[in-house]
Parts: sequence; structure tokens; C-alpha cells
Amino acid sequence: MKASRTLLAAALVSTLLIAACGKREEAPAAAAPAPAAPTKIVVGLDDNFPPMGFRDEKGVLVGFDIDLAREAAKRLGADVEFKPIDWNAKEAELSGKRVDVLWNGLTITEPRKEKIAFTAPYLENRQIVVVAASSPIKSKADLAGKVVGVQEGSSAVEAIEKDAAGKSLKQLKKFGDNVTALMDLAAGRLDALVVDEVVGRYYTAKKPGEYAVLDEHFGTEEYGVGVRKDDAALLGKLQQAMDGMKKDGAAARISTQWFGKDIVK
Repeated sequence: MKASRTLLAAALVSTLLIAACGKREEAPAAAAPAPAAPTKIVVGLDDNFPPMGFRDEKGVLVGFDIDLAREAAKRLGADVEFKPIDWNAKEAELSGKRVDVLWNGLTITEPRKEKIAFTAPYLENRQIVVVAASSPIKSKADLAGKVVGVQEGSSAVEAIEKDAAGKSLKQLKKFGDNVTALMDLAAGRLDALVVDEVVGRYYTAKKPGEYAVLDEHFGTEEYGVGVRKDDAALLGKLQQAMDGMKKDGAAARISTQWFGKDIVK
């Protein structure tokens, strides 16, 4: 009887030892490595969009957004390349990975948010109406039956089309860039031009007395930097850089250089 008890106790101990050996702790899963910082950022832009991005008299790319992008890239320790693109095909250029970023007065709109991930807005803008100084057009209602110019692929197209005044136009004439549109306005081939305020004010200020800007406009909007929707790592790093630029005054300094005051949000 005693031997049986001894054998039973030994069997129980063996069972417990086997169970303990079988219950090995699993090694904790290795943490996912942090995304590597980009070494180069390719910025897609319309190089005829002053003062955001354009070529100076020497053919060098300059502008407000150019300076912002350079400062952000420097803070990320990355090289930056500016690549002029067909602005009407900007979403295809981005999704096709021919550029990494769209940074050139890019308006945040709901349709664009379906294809593009945006940073927080950094600038507020309006779609203004520019006419010749001698024009009888004084309000949006006066645009009825008129030929109005706009840059193809710009947010101005959507702003006009969803406004009641846009439905009364004789023609909405689309141009590859605003410079050509302004030339047509000066030549009398357009009755008015709807354009981003930062661009329109820049041009009209260079030729005082030649143009007028209506008090009414086609809505207020915001600019953001756009990246591919699956590139959350780059989006986060750009946002961090831009937040730092706002906090330490670098963004205000760049804005003052181009606009005479800090207009960064």
C-alpha cells in the first residue's frame, strides 16, 4: 500500500514536470521598426504659379511654397527635388510615384481627400474675380452671359461650377496656367478671371491700374500639402516639421518675405 502511494506520488510529480516543461513562455513579438526617414523628397508643382512656385528671370524655381518645402526637407535631413508637372494630372503623378508630395497652393477639397492625404491647413485662400479696370462687371451677377477664365485642374473650377453664378456664364474657358489667362484678360478675350487670391493679388499688384478685383468671391478655402494616402509616415514627418516651423517662427519669416506679413495659419 505504501509502495502504491509512493508510485502515485512519483507519477503526479512527473506529470507536473512534463506540464511545466510544455508550458514554455512565448518570446514577445518584436516591435515593428520605425519607418526610415526619407533621404529625398520629390515635390510636384506647377512652375508657373507665382508667388507659390515659379521661375525667376534666371529660370530658377522660387516661391513661397518652394521656401517652405526646402525648410521642411532640411528639418527632415532630406534632399528635395522640385519637379514641374501637368497640374491637371497631379493625382496621377502622385499615385504613380513620380512625385512624393504635392506642394504648390494645393486646395483641400472633399473630392481630393478621397485620393490624397493632406497635412493640416497652412494657408487660407479665396477664389477672387479679376476683371479689367475699365470693366462694367462689378459683381458675380454681372458675369451672366460672360466668358470667364480659369486654370484647368484648379479648385476654382469646382468653386464656379457649384455656385449659382457659374451656371449663367456664356463660357468657362480653361487654361493651362494663370499667366496665359491673364494675358487673354488683358487682350479682351476674357471678361473675367477666377483665380486663387494669393496669385491674383500678386499679379494685379505688379500692374497697378490695369486690373480690378471684385468685392464678391467664389468662396474661402484652405491650402495643404498632399501625399499618397498610404504614405502615413511621410505625412507625419512633414506635419511635425511644419508644426515646428510655425512654432519657432520660420514659417512666419518666409511668409513675411513673400507677402509682407505672416499669413500662415
